[in-house]
Amino acid sequence: MRGSTRRLLPERLEQAEMRTGLRWKLSAAIALVGALVAIALSLVVHNAARVSMLDNARDLADQRLQFAQPIYERPGRRPASGTYKIDDPALPAALREKVERGRRATYVTDHPGGAPDIWAATPIKGGHVLSLHTHFTDRSTDILQDLDQALVIGSIAVVLGGSALGVLIGGQLSRRLRKAAAAANQVAKGETDVRVRDAIGGVVRDETDDLARAVDAMADALQQRLEAERRVTADIAHELRTPVTGLLTAAELLPPGRPTELVLDRAKAMRTLVEDVLEVARLDGASERAELQDILLGEFVTRRVAAKDPDVEVRVVHESEVTTDPRRLERVLFNLLANAARHGRPPIEVTVEGRVIRVRDHGPGFPEELLAEGPSRFRTGSADRAGHGHGLGLTIAAGQARVLGARLTFRNVRPAGAPEHVPAEGAVAVLWLPEHAPTNTGSYPMLPQQSR
Repeated sequence: MRGSTRRLLPERLEQAEMRTGLRWKLSAAIALVGALVAIALSLVVHNAARVSMLDNARDLADQRLQFAQPIYERPGRRPASGTYKIDDPALPAALREKVERGRRATYVTDHPGGAPDIWAATPIKGGHVLSLHTHFTDRSTDILQDLDQALVIGSIAVVLGGSALGVLIGGQLSRRLRKAAAAANQVAKGETDVRVRDAIGGVVRDETDDLARAVDAMADALQQRLEAERRVTADIAHELRTPVTGLLTAAELLPPGRPTELVLDRAKAMRTLVEDVLEVARLDGASERAELQDILLGEFVTRRVAAKDPDVEVRVVHESEVTTDPRRLERVLFNLLANAARHGRPPIEVTVEGRVIRVRDHGPGFPEELLAEGPSRFRTGSADRAGHGHGLGLTIAAGQARVLGARLTFRNVRPAGAPEHVPAEGAVAVLWLPEHAPTNTGSYPMLPQQSR
């Protein structure tokens, strides 16, 4: 249970990462930056407005105090109460200290959660202190509240607008990258005429175009190198056909005996290898075309398998008429049977169901490298399925299936619910023929000859 949880956790994390697209990351980044900028500007504007209002209130209090000072310095005029007070005991200590130095000054007292108090004081004749105590006006408080409300609304608008802009820009960039990835996958599948730069389109040039051009240049370079290697391989195999044919002819003229049989066997194996290499080179060149005919698939497979190996059991679940190239289909079928006979164990079973052909053996199964990467030339897999052949049989089968427009898959048979470390009970190769004729591969139908 713990092992399953540990395996599922990275998969879920990977799925979560896949859902987080570029547009959402860019939108979140823009929204975060916009929120930080809006908060900073709101604080600056709020503090600047509050300081300005307090300065105006202090200037007004100072002016009122200057106007009242001559009045309260007259003899016999001493107010007992009111806004102006003489020697007010509630006068802040800091303000009192400045007045005692003979200065006229103002002071602001802040109250948590309340409006600030405005103080103004000045020394007058007789060693007394004339002070003025007022409060921050309700109008100023309302103005600050309205300003804060406007700042909050503006900040929200900036964040939403930035998020929308991020989604728009990120969506466009993400769309271009997805097109580039899709085109690169097509190139990887062998569609050499696809170009990433043409796939992404657009008028504006950015880093995505640089990436697309680099991928196109890399694909062109790889294609040229692969084409050069294919031509070299084809030329070598073609040049070997003549001496190998001569060697086989000369071996047939030797006197009968065990040495002659060994020479003939190796010469035939060399001829088969040369022919297979030539066929792989032709398939890699993407110049092969299928000659299409209408056949009954079940009947065709039954007759061909019976002629090849009568011991192989053929079961037709559902007959179907298909349009395909019989010669290439036979080549795929025989290569699958030869691979099953060489690397697997009997019984070998062939099942035809509609347009699907399954070839199964009861051996150790396909190697993991083949299941993960597909057939590869000159690779025969693990030790259990190694020791014979050159790894060209399944490569040719996959290439011929591609010409037919079909799909060839490989899997191992295990008991239901068995873990991966349990040995396989056989290998299954499945050929999926297309529903329609593979005209996209350049193939053409064979027209029946008209009698004269």
